[in-house]
Amino acid sequence: MSYFKHYSPFIKLAYFSLLVNFILRIVLMFHPITQSDFSILQIVKIFGFGLINDIAFFIVIGVFLWLYLLFLSDSKYNKPWGYVIFGVLLIVLVYISFFNTILNEYGGSLPEVVISFVAIKTLFFGLLLFLPKYRNAIRKALFFITVFIYVLLIVQNAVSEFFFWNEFGVRYNFIAVDYLVYTNTVIGNIMESYPVVPLFLTVGLVAFTITYFIVKQSRPFLRHLPDLSTKLKGAVLYVVLFFLSLQLIPAMAQRESDTNVFANELQANGAYKFYSAFMSNELDYDTYYPSIPKSEAFTVLQNQLPGSKNESTLRTLQNDSAEIRKNVVLITVESLSEDFMTEFGNEKHITPFLDSLAQHSMQFTNLYAVGNRTVRGLEAVTLCLPPSAAESVVKRKDNKNKFTTGAIFKQKGYAVKYMYGGDAYFDNMEDFFGGNGYDIIDKKTFQPNEISFSNIWGVCDEDMYRKAIREMNKEAAQNKPFFNHIMTVSNHRPFTYPEGKIDIPADKKSRSGGVKYTDYALGQFFKEAQKQPWFKETVFVILADHCASSSGKTELPLEKYRIPAMVYAPGFIQPKHVTTLMSQIDVMPTLFGLLNFSYDSKFYGQDIFDATYKPRAFVATYQDLGMIKDNVLTVLSPVKKVKQYQLTLEPKANVKPEFQSVYLEKPILKQQEDLINETIAYYQTSAYLLRHQKLNR
Repeated sequence: MSYFKHYSPFIKLAYFSLLVNFILRIVLMFHPITQSDFSILQIVKIFGFGLINDIAFFIVIGVFLWLYLLFLSDSKYNKPWGYVIFGVLLIVLVYISFFNTILNEYGGSLPEVVISFVAIKTLFFGLLLFLPKYRNAIRKALFFITVFIYVLLIVQNAVSEFFFWNEFGVRYNFIAVDYLVYTNTVIGNIMESYPVVPLFLTVGLVAFTITYFIVKQSRPFLRHLPDLSTKLKGAVLYVVLFFLSLQLIPAMAQRESDTNVFANELQANGAYKFYSAFMSNELDYDTYYPSIPKSEAFTVLQNQLPGSKNESTLRTLQNDSAEIRKNVVLITVESLSEDFMTEFGNEKHITPFLDSLAQHSMQFTNLYAVGNRTVRGLEAVTLCLPPSAAESVVKRKDNKNKFTTGAIFKQKGYAVKYMYGGDAYFDNMEDFFGGNGYDIIDKKTFQPNEISFSNIWGVCDEDMYRKAIREMNKEAAQNKPFFNHIMTVSNHRPFTYPEGKIDIPADKKSRSGGVKYTDYALGQFFKEAQKQPWFKETVFVILADHCASSSGKTELPLEKYRIPAMVYAPGFIQPKHVTTLMSQIDVMPTLFGLLNFSYDSKFYGQDIFDATYKPRAFVATYQDLGMIKDNVLTVLSPVKKVKQYQLTLEPKANVKPEFQSVYLEKPILKQQEDLINETIAYYQTSAYLLRHQKLNR
């Protein structure tokens, strides 16, 4: 077929990719960790279905290569089109380089990446346009680089899959996704575990050699580029194959149903497994983490949650005092590390309002965030359960009709809202809160005259707070108590905010500026709230969603998880420091206790002032699940690993004892089985109850 003849580089790369995957399957099949025998039928499925998977997946990911080959031509450099195209590229380059675009709004390295790409594209198009004598040589060099990138990715993926299988005995799963999230930690681990330099040099040399032979055999293609008619015929064929492959790939994944797990894994395409893990957001607890008999796990849990029975956390919490139906405003502040506040040792004084408010609040000085993403903080204060492996419940498909703090307020006759200055579609917040009975106020609900400043994340905190005040006035006019959960956005890269508000210029785009503006906006909110008739009947809960940074020397560096939190309600909540060890999941149950609420609870979180509370806290990454108790950090990790660390306080100078927060984590040689079983019980049972929808309303 003429298409295959004229697009031989694409076919050659496809053959190479299929050959690499075939060899990889054989290597993995005979790997020592693959402790299984395979029947003839299973072998046929592994290599037959595997071949179909690999062909379909290459057709899909090869779209960029195909487009590159499609647009190779000499005619586009003819007058006047060559000059028109070059002029457009120059205009785009100037615009994104010197004018304010959405790239600048986002900040980070994105503008530099896009500018570099457009600059390189413009440069080489100009060279090909103005140096026709060298066009073939330049094109050949660019062709070599393009093919090399594809070959390198194919080889590198095979090597990565081998090492992943070597450790976990499966194709890519959410742990691999996690590795991309924690790049610095993973790279450090790889550098310490493997001979990285020789390995990378070998991979590079192999890729270079393969590329050389593919390019050498593609010279006829480069000398005689396909004409327009051939390209159009090829385009029709490729589009048909592309969309067929999109349907075929997930259909083949559903055929991975053998009782032999290794057979299913070998049959699969590893790269698609990575994509699937990224989209599904789950990591099965029983498969990857240490466990104990289910009955024993729930028995251990019942000792921690008095009143719960059988395979459940359901229990009745009865308060003998009259319920106090005050309004509640919960403010989760983006990336508010404890060490931004003066009491925790900060000397820059970038949180003057929060420092002042803390003096008039009940302040929890030993509280730990469960994770290091916003969705983890939202999950903790809404569902009040330990963090799950892989992704937060907020981002999962089965995230609706859960037992939530909002549901408790609704039972008590409250109006319940979630307020967010950005688009609540982000991070699946709209789906989660809307699916759990919250009314949602986000950027889409703002009128143009309600927005004074916005960036890629949404309206500035001042605008959000002004909107919140208006909503609360409407709610108060209905003579109905309200619960409003506000999520801030301004303390987030690119750290832009309205000029003239604080003494740090907005164009500096610094973390300190983002923190100080966030603090300023919160102060303006309270200044305005104090003027409202509902203020004296309202309890304000302010805490961070997570810290600004999570990297450290250990899997779970505790100094990167402790966050500030306070409850402010003049005349109702007496100011004091509460040093009890607690988790983010305990904040709302503790508030319910302060309001004397009686209710049936499915929460893992507890009222820390209850006599039955046994201090502990939960901290986690996407794969490491930890519990702090009795000055010991217990960490559960995939491949059923358990580590324990003895925690020793390392005092900071000029910080009061109740605000000390830096711990030295020393590995424990003789592990404490009771703490290990308790940690397992919390995480194993919560995974079980979520999977079987027993934490629904």
